[in-house]
Amino acid sequence: MKANVCTKYGSPEVLEFIELEKPVPQQDELLVKIHAASVNAADLETLRGDFIVRMASPRKPMHAILGSDIAGVVEEVGTDVKEFQPGDEVWADLSFPHALGGFAEFVCASEKAFNLKPASMTFKEAAAYPQAAMVALQSLRDKGNIKPGDKVLINGAGGGMGTFAVQLAKYFGAEVTAVDKQIKLDMLRSLGADRVLDYQQEDYTKNGQEYDLVLDVAAYRSIFDYQRALSPEGIFMMVGGSLTTLLQVVILGTILSKTGSKKIGINAWKPNKTEDLAFLAELFEAGKVVPVIDRYYSLPEVPEALRYLQSGSVKGKLVIKM
Repeated sequence: MKANVCTKYGSPEVLEFIELEKPVPQQDELLVKIHAASVNAADLETLRGDFIVRMASPRKPMHAILGSDIAGVVEEVGTDVKEFQPGDEVWADLSFPHALGGFAEFVCASEKAFNLKPASMTFKEAAAYPQAAMVALQSLRDKGNIKPGDKVLINGAGGGMGTFAVQLAKYFGAEVTAVDKQIKLDMLRSLGADRVLDYQQEDYTKNGQEYDLVLDVAAYRSIFDYQRALSPEGIFMMVGGSLTTLLQVVILGTILSKTGSKKIGINAWKPNKTEDLAFLAELFEAGKVVPVIDRYYSLPEVPEALRYLQSGSVKGKLVIKM
């Protein structure tokens, strides 16, 4: 099989597109022929070897083939597999505790990672969902306790997770402020955002506005800036950003959340949750939440896709089609 292999940390140029042996499924695994995959910020973080990544694997990426979100067809099943059979169309997030592998023609992973793909979605549409949409849903509904009438701000709203979050927040009846680059603001309005902000022109933590829920995909400020932007019982949820801010949220945020009415935390999402994927499929079929796909790339073009993601100009998701 063909695959993009990463044997050292670095820029997208370190990826090698080479021929490998097709994997063989273990007893509890599926062998899936990948029809589409999508690119996430976590792929770049792993490729670069960001600090937290190197804590687990100091010298090189733990897994040679990156890529977590896939959609494809089951080709072979292990002897202990009960829920799937060859020919099933599936989708999955292959991030931890699974071993990635999405930027290749085939992948093997535990059957626990997979769910049946909705028949109403194409493989390309399905590949855009598993991580980005799941993080958005669980952050807003489960961690953010979103309810109708809430004032919700989404920072980094124009990316993969953010575009799902805007649509979900509107579905739940919130008043949505979407923050991103100027070039993405018209797209965010088209998704239903009530207000849009260009972060290069206005700092949402300093404009005097307060929000019941802030979902920040690109958190780089002081935790006290975020605290200032919250309503008296507001919730700040970090889902991406700098290590410094992450440490502040984990340490100081825990203290502030216990001693005050404002809550500050991060979302450790639960991947591949069957009922959540079914809910997202229902919203897709109703036209309420749909994937925003900026560009498609072929499998050999994965480095180019990662370079574009690195630019910060992507509107929604990037999908790798086989």
